[in-house]
Order: sequence, then structure tokens, then C-alpha cells
Amino acid sequence: MTHLTPTHPGLAAYACDPAHSRGRRHAEPEAPTRSAFQRDRDRIVHSTAFRRLVYKTQVFLNHEGDLFRTRLTHSLEVAQLGRSMARALGLNEDLVEAIALAHDLGHTPFGHAGQDALNECMAEHGGFEHNLQSLRVVDELEERYPAFNGLNLSFETREGILKHCSRRNAERLNAGEPKGVAQRFLDNTRPSLEAQLCNLADEIAYNAHDIDDGVRSGLLSLSQLQALELVERYRHQTVREYPALQGRRLLYETIRRMLSDQVYDVIDATRLAIAQHGVHSLEVVRAAPALVCFSTPMREQSHELKRFLFANLYRHPQVMQTTEQARDVVRDLFEAYVRSPHEMQADFARRADTHRAVADYIAGMTDRFAVREHERLTGRQVLA
Repeated sequence: MTHLTPTHPGLAAYACDPAHSRGRRHAEPEAPTRSAFQRDRDRIVHSTAFRRLVYKTQVFLNHEGDLFRTRLTHSLEVAQLGRSMARALGLNEDLVEAIALAHDLGHTPFGHAGQDALNECMAEHGGFEHNLQSLRVVDELEERYPAFNGLNLSFETREGILKHCSRRNAERLNAGEPKGVAQRFLDNTRPSLEAQLCNLADEIAYNAHDIDDGVRSGLLSLSQLQALELVERYRHQTVREYPALQGRRLLYETIRRMLSDQVYDVIDATRLAIAQHGVHSLEVVRAAPALVCFSTPMREQSHELKRFLFANLYRHPQVMQTTEQARDVVRDLFEAYVRSPHEMQADFARRADTHRAVADYIAGMTDRFAVREHERLTGRQVLA
């Protein structure tokens, strides 16, 4: 049975209640009409980094088509799925939305290719990881307020943004913020259910939209996807109900049914896990194993889909060709800026730690700005 908190009717007792937030790094008076998590969401939406997501690659580079997903549309889809599940589970929808909208703020241009190349360039200078960079964006790099750097988000939103973290980075973060958002990576505890939910909503969203974008691009076919139990089940349902349906409508309806069943599966499996572990408070959530989950059959089918997409879409020769070009752009930019920091914007060029300044500068770029800068600095035109 769902336990409800007295301060926020409708919230389960194990949900994050903004009235009991662990607060912000810099004290601020509360907003008169918005909760702490609503305020976080609004700050994220108005941030520069959020606007840049519209021109950052998901799988297909931004110039390859107007209808392919970008980091922005992906983040919106994660937020929609997350809120739907949060409402059914009695979790805080505003917190889920804030985490979802911010989780990719630190992503480089050119998707994972850009991240991998930047991590290689930074190997001797602390490395680069986009989850850690997303936290860095909201904590330090956004410049909007007179009294502090960053967006000064609440602890709970920041914790959700930091999905993954190496022990080395966790120790470094914890030194500056004892028992802060990195503590759970040191003591092997769990984040809030809202944070766990965003992590799974992210997976559900990109699996579904990568199918759609893969077929739209011509790199995948619906006939290929029929080999996957997770996809074929819903295609078969659709054809049985609409025998004449084909093309994009058939694909859309198949994906819609798959998404719906995955959402309902997560809701049911998570409710069961909460009951089995006797969860009745946020403290119990943190001490328990991960609770937001698929059922075992759905998890296995989801993993099969991920393996298929990796082999047939992410490793497709056409995608790999642009991926390698994107890596070259990032490597060339890194070398050029380290050699001549004055080529960056002045506030980055003035920093004492040149390598981290270059990483921050490149990570903040959109695809098209990176391409233009590369051409300006090298005289070569790529990815155009």
C-alpha cells in the first residue's frame, strides 16, 4: 500500500518532498509560488546549456536531417516518460522533470563520438565524462547570477544529474562537498527513486527513438526489427488489429505500443520491488538495492534491443564514417586551443588550467559551431 506524506498529499512517503530538501549550496530565500524542484526545472529551461541541446547530436549529426532527434528532443522525451511513471508511483514529478531536462547538459557536440575523443584528449588531465560535466555545468559553468556560479540547484536535482561517477572523481567531489552528491559512490548507497526513474526513462526513450530514427535514415528496416521479440510482439498486435497498415504508421504504432508496455512494466515491477523491500521512507530507498526496474523478461528483451542497435545502427558503416570525422574535429580543436588559448572566448582563454578550460569550451559547443570553428582553425571543411 502506498504511504502518503502529510506535507504533500499525493506523494508517497519514499518520494522526495521539496519541503524536506537538503537545500542548495548557496542559501536563497524560498520562492513564494514554486517548490524547490519546480524552481530547479525553470532554471534549467532558461539556461544557455539547455538551449544548446537543440543543435547537439543524438545519433545522427544535426545537419543530416531536420527530423532526427537531438539532445533537446531526447531530453523532452525522457521528461515525458519520467513524469508519466512518477505520477503512477507517487514520486515527485517536478524533480523527475528537472533531472530529465538536465541530464545531458554536459554532452559534447557529436554525441558519444565527441565525448570519447575529448576523454582521450584529457586522459592525462583528469579525463572527461559527460555526467560529471552535466553537474559541472549546473554547478560552475552557467553564468546567470550575481552572487554565485552555476544555477545553484537543489541537492536532489544535482544528485540525479550525476548518474555515474568513478571512485577517483567521487573522492575529488567529496573533498569539496563532504557527504554531498558524490557520497553514494563511496558508500555504495542508492539515489532517490526519482533519480533512478530518470535513468531508466533515459534508456526507454533512446531505445525507442533510435529505432524510429534508424528506420527514417534507411539504415534499419522494419523487417530487420522483426527478429527482435520486443518489437515483433507489438508489430504483430498492430497488424492483427489493422491488417492494411504499413510504412511509417505501422512503425509508429509498433513503437507506441512498445513504449506503453515498457512504462507499465516499470511501474508494476517497481511497485513490487518497493513492497518486497518494505520501503517506507527515503532513507530505506538509499539503503536498498536499485528499486526502479523492469521485470526480468522485459529487461532481457530491452538488452537484446540495445545489442541489436549497437551492432546494426551505432556500428553501421555510414554512422561510423561520420563518427570518425567527428572524433577528428574534436581532437583538432583540442590541439589548436591548447596550442593557442587566445583562439577561445576570452573568459576561457584567461583560465589557469588550460586543458580543463579547453574541455569546457569544446563540450559546450553545438555541432555546427564546432564544425565552423574547425574550418576557421584548420582551413578544412568536414561534416558539412
